[in-house]
Amino acid sequence: MRPYKQAKYDILWVLDSNVLVDRGTLARAVDALCNQPASSSRKRPMGLVHHVPFAFLCEKSLGSRIEEAFLNTNHAKMYLALNILAIDSCVTGKSCLYRRSDVEKLTADLKPKTLTNGDPDSHAFGSRKGFGLAEFGRFMAEDNMIGAAIWHELGQRHDLSCDVAENAIGTMSFMDYVWRRVRWIRVRKHMVLAATILEPLTESVVVGILAAWAIRRLVGIPMWLFLFLHFSVWILVDLDVYAALAGHPVPRNEQMYFFVAWALRELCALPIWAVAIAGSEVRWRGTRYQMLPNGECKRADEGRKRRWFGTRSDQYVPIPSSVP
Repeated sequence: MRPYKQAKYDILWVLDSNVLVDRGTLARAVDALCNQPASSSRKRPMGLVHHVPFAFLCEKSLGSRIEEAFLNTNHAKMYLALNILAIDSCVTGKSCLYRRSDVEKLTADLKPKTLTNGDPDSHAFGSRKGFGLAEFGRFMAEDNMIGAAIWHELGQRHDLSCDVAENAIGTMSFMDYVWRRVRWIRVRKHMVLAATILEPLTESVVVGILAAWAIRRLVGIPMWLFLFLHFSVWILVDLDVYAALAGHPVPRNEQMYFFVAWALRELCALPIWAVAIAGSEVRWRGTRYQMLPNGECKRADEGRKRRWFGTRSDQYVPIPSSVP
């Protein structure tokens, strides 16, 4: 909370430590946040500007390669599509700009606010009980919740900058990748249940098999032929997304590794989703947390007794809402 309170200016740039950006990224993002085009004057005011993540490898382990293939194809494709449709907030915290004065009006309940008191004085930043950044400390995906609160509570929209957040991927084993995906699916399940339940219908394997079966029944085209065409088109679209974000296609000397990682990602998506849906406990930086129905989480007691029928709910201790 200290940097948040001591920031000199109102606009905050929240940037992960493993993210790199090109020269001029900040200036372009501030321009998008502050200078609303005349053609959009009737739209809601701009409250947040963010960047689509684009992964690059620091360590070339199997899990790291699969994570790279995921972030640069499926994740980027869905992230761009959801933000273009702008049905609701869809934000990751890799690189975001928003105003501290706006965050100070938020209560994290996602209920529209009627604002009549103006912006709080600068000396009050982070000190009003029930308002501000500290209220998001109880959420596992606090970055997404801040974006959702700006959208719903203040009625402000978001914008994707033309730049990307270059996300460095370190050493990651295959199981590290699996449990990372399980963690974030479980978080999403408690924040946007309907979208998470329908998530397999956005995956190439599930959609391909269902469509192949339907086409065979309707017009008699063999399933193997349809699936060959289906996966060929799917990977071409993913490669186009990669090239659009990177500014170049997958390097020739990396193409075989990328295709293998891409295929493993697609094949593992449904089993990973099934494992994630079946539970509510996640592990973050060596600590276990229990996800709650409203998207909040509680720290799990490491010493609790396990029983074949589950664990007692009173063995979870809440995370403090404010962090010094």
